[in-house]
Amino acid sequence: MRFEWLVGVLLLPCASLLAKKTTAAASSKWWSVAIPHRETNEVTGTAPVDEISGPSSSINRIKLLNKSQRKTVRSNSGSIHAIAAAVALAVNECRYQFRLRRWNCPTNTKATGQTSLFGKILLKGFRETAFIYAITTAAVTHSVARACSEGSISTCSCDERDKGPSGEDWDWGGCSDNAIFGHRFAKKFVDAGERGRDSRNLMNIHNNEAGRKTVLAEMKRECKCHGMSGSCTIQTCWMRLPSFRTVGALLKDRFDGASKVVFNNNGNPSGRGRQNPSDFFEPFNPDHKRPNSKDLVYFEDSPDFCERNPRYGTVGTVGRICNNTSLGMDGCDLMCCNRGYVSEMEQVKERCKCTFKWCCEVHCLECDYTRTVHRCE
Repeated sequence: MRFEWLVGVLLLPCASLLAKKTTAAASSKWWSVAIPHRETNEVTGTAPVDEISGPSSSINRIKLLNKSQRKTVRSNSGSIHAIAAAVALAVNECRYQFRLRRWNCPTNTKATGQTSLFGKILLKGFRETAFIYAITTAAVTHSVARACSEGSISTCSCDERDKGPSGEDWDWGGCSDNAIFGHRFAKKFVDAGERGRDSRNLMNIHNNEAGRKTVLAEMKRECKCHGMSGSCTIQTCWMRLPSFRTVGALLKDRFDGASKVVFNNNGNPSGRGRQNPSDFFEPFNPDHKRPNSKDLVYFEDSPDFCERNPRYGTVGTVGRICNNTSLGMDGCDLMCCNRGYVSEMEQVKERCKCTFKWCCEVHCLECDYTRTVHRCE
């Protein structure tokens, strides 16, 4: 009996680690619906945009989903294309927001040796992991809401709910983007990958919701004028989605101010279904406030990302372009981790001598330029 107890104790950490790996792999598998190819750039650690957003059959895409996700997709005809578009949208925005950081949102399966979209970093509780979950779920909310307005999904259309009273010189009308449906769909679809209630599942669910709420909070009223001779005596208004660049910038700000938390398992297990994931989090620093529903949360401190690390699936900063006049993270000192950098001349082609032709075209020539590029050693 004592021997069996000892074996159980020794195997418990292994079982916990395996569960976390399984959780990360299962919850993120749906991201692969938009990856027909896996050829990537060795230096930048990113796959070309057209290869991430390229076409693949709906049947093959659906096979990548779990049972609950397949049911959701089949109940909402056309949604699988919106999901695939959302993955490409999220990857492109993630790359943009982190283009000047050591970790630049790599999706380089060839360099990291991984088959998942973002690599082994998904197995960790870093703030980068928190951002990945938030931006991908926000993208599903955004993409599905837009697809509803375009009539691309069979079960939704424009948002025609009562939005409150009109103003003195404007009325509600037009086609409002259906962010409410997008939020509901994304919650049902994405969170279906989080089957457990351990710390990682709750972290992912919380960050998923932070991404969705960011989209909802940034909905704006847009209006069109009506009247004689271009006067604006009355306006018709509708609710419009924010640009996804706006969503990405807000989530990047929350990444910078993300809350490090610890898991508090003192809740009543029988009541977990009625509690928010954040109810199980406590600030790592007792002097800090509890995270709200739009804050990003994480458990583990990130590495410096200076060197290639197969453990995290990261490629390091060797070969990255840096700015030799900047004191920020894109500066050569910080980007290159004080390893130094080399400068080289590079031939580039850019549009030049552009002219406007009535109406309404812009014609440009393509000119060759030589520029100095600095790369980390």
